[in-house]
Order: sequence, then C-alpha cells, then structure tokens
Amino acid sequence: MPAVETVRGPVDVAALGRTYMHEHVFCLSAEHVENYGAGDWWDEEEKVADAVAKLRELPARGITAIADPTVWGLGRYIPRIQRIAEQVPELNIIAATGIYTYNDLPFQFHYRGPGTLMDDGHDPMVGYFVRDLTQGIAGTGVKAAFLKCAMDAPGLTPGVERVLRAVAAAHRETGAPVTVHTESSIHAGRTVVEILGKEGVDLSKVVVGHAGDSNDLDYLMELADTGAILGMDRFGLDVINPTADRVRTVAALCERGYADRMVLSHDASCFIDWFGPDPATVPAFAPNWNYRHISDDVLPALREAGVPDGQIDQMLVANPRRYFTR
Repeated sequence: MPAVETVRGPVDVAALGRTYMHEHVFCLSAEHVENYGAGDWWDEEEKVADAVAKLRELPARGITAIADPTVWGLGRYIPRIQRIAEQVPELNIIAATGIYTYNDLPFQFHYRGPGTLMDDGHDPMVGYFVRDLTQGIAGTGVKAAFLKCAMDAPGLTPGVERVLRAVAAAHRETGAPVTVHTESSIHAGRTVVEILGKEGVDLSKVVVGHAGDSNDLDYLMELADTGAILGMDRFGLDVINPTADRVRTVAALCERGYADRMVLSHDASCFIDWFGPDPATVPAFAPNWNYRHISDDVLPALREAGVPDGQIDQMLVANPRRYFTR
C-alpha cells in the first residue's frame, strides 16, 4: 500500500486504522505567545505535558491517527508537535500545509503574486505549499500530507479565492488531498467544490470541512454527489449544531448510501488561544468539545440510530485511507 506522511515519518496508509480527520493539537499564535504569553498564561512544558495526556486518550479508545489541519493562520509549529508525537507513539499525527484566512492574505503575500504590484506570473504560495509537501516543513524533516484553506461567512473574498486557487495548483502538482474549512450557514461548500472542480482538483480528494454544521440533507447530498467528502467534524460544538441533530443527519445520510463520503471528527484541540488564555473558558460553552466525545457518546448514538458497524468503519477507516492514498 502507499505511504502517508506523518509527524514521525511515512506510514503505510493501511496501518492508519481509525482516523479522526480534523483535530488540532494547538491553535496558538506565536506572536501572541511571545509577546503576551510567556511568564503569564503560557508554560511550554506544562502545555506539552497536558497535550500528551489528552492525546493518549485517543489510542485508549481505538483511534490511531488524526489529521491536524493547523496551518499558517492557526499557529502551526512543527517542532512542538514532534515533541508531543514522540511521547504518544500509538497515535499518528498527520500535518498539513496551506493558509487559513476568512478575508485578507497575510501581508507577506499582499504585494506579491497574481494581480499585485509584483506580479511575475507566479504565486509564491504555491511554491511554499509544494515545498512543505515534497521537501518538508521548516527544516524539521516533517512533510505535510494534505492542503488546507478556508471559506467562512465573508464568502469568496479576493484573499480567500487566491488561497483556494493556490491550493488547487499545489494539488495539481503533487496530488495531495485537500481540506477546506467552510461555513455551512452560507452553503460555502457549493462555491468551494465549484472552484476546485474548475481548477482541476479531484473532488474525491476534497473534504468539505464542517459540512456537519448543517442538517440540510439536500445541500449535503448535493456536495457528496460531486464526489467530495463531507466533514462531519465538529461533534461537541453543540453551540453551532447539537450532537443529537448531528447524529440524526449522519444516520440519515448513511441510510441514503453516503457512508462512503463522510468522515468524523471534533475539530477539538489541546489548547486554543481564541477564547482567552484560560482553557477553562472553552468547556463553559462546549463541555463535550474534546477528543473523547465521538468514541464515548456519538458512536453509541449512531448505533442506536441504526448505523451498522460496517458504515462506522467506513467513515473512520476506509474513507480516510482512500483520501490519503495517492
């Protein structure tokens, strides 16, 4: 079988086992930490130890791999992830490349690339993404295995569109699969699959992230009928869509024959600095937003809703394996 790159090196895709396809380890701005965190709310050793403890809960529940779509804009820092991965050898962590923005580009690309003051016919983003996928990330020796970008409530802004097209170009050059954060309330998945399809992306290698925030079966089936994979990947974020509704939607799609086009996850993290430095602020609005929720609560609920184990394995094992097989 082909290999997939992980933080500890290439692994046979057949050995991935049960895989959560959208889990972060840290969402953490380096500028935030360096300017305001050190000596205050950020203790590197403490946070690494906490992450190791939380991630060990996954293999204890039979989950042996996670795809971590933390890229530029979310605080990707591979040396920290390498330290953690070495201490959780039962879990494979798969890294990504790309840029995460809802609006504008990072200023490093604002004047460089298509349509800018320094337009030489190439987009430097594409070269960066390809380098991460083929040579490795920032001298760490770790290669990214998939591409990540986003389209949220602001819609297809010029910055978002440019990243989307750069991701498509990197996919065409490398064959790497793609995950796109989408905002379901505006049916952003439609725009994403339309543009990626026109850009020559193999839509069977595209996860429409956060599709599971929607319970609109017509919208979800429309996306799946393009060949794209539905990211039912925010279990525990009940503030957006309650678990019971998410379960009913997945069960309904399984009944309609779409188990081969869904993957499951939480979009959780060991630490995220979006909601303030105190990690206790997160459980206050999402008490089930953790790596345990699917195994402990969602899978039993899916079985009770009539989803057979074969379809559960399809979503957790076969679909991730197919996605990462080039």
